[in-house]
Amino acid sequence: MPSIRRFAFCLRVVVAAILIASLAGRGPQEAMAADGRAPNLLFIFADDLTCQALSTYGEARHLLETPNIDRLAREGMRFDRCLVTNSICGPSRATILTGKYSHKNGFYNNANCRFDATQQTFPKLLQGAGWQTALIGKWHLGSNPTGFDHWRILPGQGIYYNPPMITAGGTSVERGYVTDLITDRSIEWLRQRDRDRPFLLMTQHKAPHREWSPAIRHLGWDGDRPHPEPATLFDDFSGRSQAVRDHDMGLDRTFTPLDAKFVTPPGIDGEDLVAWNAHYEPRNEAFRAAAPAGRDLVRWRYQRYMHDYLACVKAIDESVGRLLDELDREGIADETVVVLSSDQGFFLGEHGWFDKRWIFEESVRTPLIVRFPGVTRPGSHCDRIVSLIDFAPTFLAIAGLPVPPDMQGQALQPLLAEHAAADWRKSLYYHYYEFPEPHHVRPHRGVITDRHKLVHYEGDLDEWELLDRKVDPTETRSFHDDPAYADTLRDLRAELDRLQAQVDDLGPVPAEAYGNTPLE
Repeated sequence: MPSIRRFAFCLRVVVAAILIASLAGRGPQEAMAADGRAPNLLFIFADDLTCQALSTYGEARHLLETPNIDRLAREGMRFDRCLVTNSICGPSRATILTGKYSHKNGFYNNANCRFDATQQTFPKLLQGAGWQTALIGKWHLGSNPTGFDHWRILPGQGIYYNPPMITAGGTSVERGYVTDLITDRSIEWLRQRDRDRPFLLMTQHKAPHREWSPAIRHLGWDGDRPHPEPATLFDDFSGRSQAVRDHDMGLDRTFTPLDAKFVTPPGIDGEDLVAWNAHYEPRNEAFRAAAPAGRDLVRWRYQRYMHDYLACVKAIDESVGRLLDELDREGIADETVVVLSSDQGFFLGEHGWFDKRWIFEESVRTPLIVRFPGVTRPGSHCDRIVSLIDFAPTFLAIAGLPVPPDMQGQALQPLLAEHAAADWRKSLYYHYYEFPEPHHVRPHRGVITDRHKLVHYEGDLDEWELLDRKVDPTETRSFHDDPAYADTLRDLRAELDRLQAQVDDLGPVPAEAYGNTPLE
């Protein structure tokens, strides 16, 4: 029977691909509805995973080999301009679930927002259509998950070692490393699922979120080799807005003892703690003896950060490999769509920063790789502007379900089949809120095109910047006041106004959107 199902599935997806390629003027969900049974969906989601950390993206500053993620890209499509709409964890998760911007789904920030669990989400729609749905790992939305037959989540941000996990039946501590545990539980669910129904499995990792604590097996993975520094590690922000200068997310000023591994991370104990101390303490003693200062201190922090962050990514890559191997063992690889992404990008020392939040490229651009057997051409790339708001419509369209008209994204099927319409979006609207804590990044909104970004920093500053990625790919200059950009500025202002009206973000921003109201 499995071989018959696989043959039938291959036939169906070939028909779907032909329809997507040939049907003009019809939505991708209509083309997919011709398929008798939709494929399964495996959504692998990391936290703060950035493109420049993945070898498949071939960034100039090569940092890490990620063979399993590379495999997924070789067998599917890599999106090079997947952009987020609000570069921070919880809001991105809410956008993925709802297909809507923060001002529409009500989740603006990580400080005081709880996800309205009564609202429409794509897992609820799949569940209502008979799909079995599961979510395992990081949730980070305040309220408990809804729309899932099975869920097992980390409380809040979660911790790396021996983390508590919550189910509908209560909370228990799980022994092990968090990335491995989330993978273990995902594989267990796959083996216990109802094989007669399609599934949605959302495997959502904590890693590589701050404070970037590696698996014990990856301590010293780089042999203390120096990692290449970004060209803008010592960016002085000259000629930039006060909003950019007035940050609190630099390696020079915001690196805590926990980030530096000068204190023990929560949850670790036993032999793991012994191994952790054996690795870090001699290196910490060498740091204390050298007592670096100024730029030497920043360089030391950068190297410690790269060791830890990239070690966390290594565990994510191993998780991807284990999940892909499990699909092979189950005999369902050719009837399962695999999607890998992250809630946003992350700064790996660019501009002297870690974290995200900004409209700048390392923050706003996130990885997206899709393997859709019979539809995506192996090893293909897409450079069109796509976004997290497109995920919910895409998953529904793959399932053959209608996309609700209030979702603000577009299903990606035409791009996946390399038959995108000429009118695919050329720009994207962005709006970030959380201020002043943490990191003191000013609220800002803007428009992003393939080349330019126009940014308005709101509030008491009321500043503008215009970025040109072609002339200044590292985004260290603003061209807003350059007379040569007068026409570009006029066009981008008009486009920002158009997009703001299109997504219906014209009303006043509620005070609580900035996170100033503490949770009770």
